Amino acid sequence: MNSTVLVIVYIIVFCLSLMGNTVVIFVVFCMENRRTSTDVYLMHLAIADLSFSLTLPFWAAYLHAGHWVFGTVMCKLISGLQEATFYCCVFLLACISVDRYLAIVKATQYLNHKRHLVGIVCAVVWLCAIMLSFPVILHRESFPHDPENVLYHVCHDNLTADSIDSWRVGLRIIHHTLGFFFPLAVMMFCYGFTMCTLCHTRNSQKQKAMRVILSVVLVFIICWLPSNILELIDNLMRAGHVMETCGLRDKIDVALYITQALAFSHCAINPILYAFIGKKFRNQLLTSLFKKGLLGRDTVSKYRLGSVYSSGSTRQMSVTL
Repeated sequence: MNSTVLVIVYIIVFCLSLMGNTVVIFVVFCMENRRTSTDVYLMHLAIADLSFSLTLPFWAAYLHAGHWVFGTVMCKLISGLQEATFYCCVFLLACISVDRYLAIVKATQYLNHKRHLVGIVCAVVWLCAIMLSFPVILHRESFPHDPENVLYHVCHDNLTADSIDSWRVGLRIIHHTLGFFFPLAVMMFCYGFTMCTLCHTRNSQKQKAMRVILSVVLVFIICWLPSNILELIDNLMRAGHVMETCGLRDKIDVALYITQALAFSHCAINPILYAFIGKKFRNQLLTSLFKKGLLGRDTVSKYRLGSVYSSGSTRQMSVTL
C-alpha cells in the first residue's frame, strides 16, 4: 500500500474537517439564545470532530517517516485524544437521533423540558468518552518494533505476552460494541420511528428531512462498518481464533489502512450532513457574516433562502434538517 496516498488523504480530511467544523462552531455560537437542543449537540459534535481531526497530521507524519518520531508522551496523548473524541462523536450522533425522535415523535411530552437536560447529557458524553480512552492512554507507548533496530519506533499497545490476547480481544469487543453497534442500533431505532412519523404528516419539510435521515445512517454505516469488521477479524486472527496465513495477513493489513482512512473521513463529512444541507444553517451563516461585517447586505439578500428565523415546529427542525 502506497503510504503517500494515505498521507494525502489524511491531510485533505484534516483541512476539510478544520474548515467545516470551525464554520459549524462559529454559526451555532452566533445563534446565542436561538439555539435548539440539536444545535447544542451539533456544536459539541463539531468540537469533537475538530479535535479528532487534529490527530491526523501526526498519523500522516507517522506514515511518511515510517516510524513514530514524537516519543511516548505524545503517543499517549494523541492516541488518547483520538479514542476519546471518537467515542464522543458516535455518542453525540446517537444523542442527535434521540433528540430528533423525541422532538418529532414524542413532541408533546418532551419539548417543554429538554433544554435543561442538554448540558448534562453533553457533560456525561464527554466524561464517558474520556473514561473509555483510559485503557489506550495507559497501554499505548513508543517502543522499537525490532529489538535489533532501536532507531525505528512504533506507537502501539505495549503488552506482555501473557496479557496481550485477552486484553486486546476484550478491549476490541468493548470498542466495537460501544463505538459502533450500540450507537447504530440507537440511530436505526430512533430514525426509523422518526421516518414513520414524517411519512404520516403533511409537512413541507418531510421529504427533505427523510433524505437527511437516510444520509446520516448510510454515511455512518459506510464509513465505520468496514473498519469495524476488519479490526474485529484482525484481532481474532492475532488471538488465534481465526486461522492466519501470510497471504491473508497481507490483505488484512492493506485493507486496514484503507478502511481506517475511510472511517477517519467521517469527521469531515459530518458538517455537510448536519449543517450545510440545511437552509436554516446557510441563512444563519450569511446573517452571522453580515453582523461581523464580512458580507454586504446585497450579498446576504442575494443568497438568502427564506427566513433565518422560523417559529413553531419548523424551528424545532434545527440546522440539521
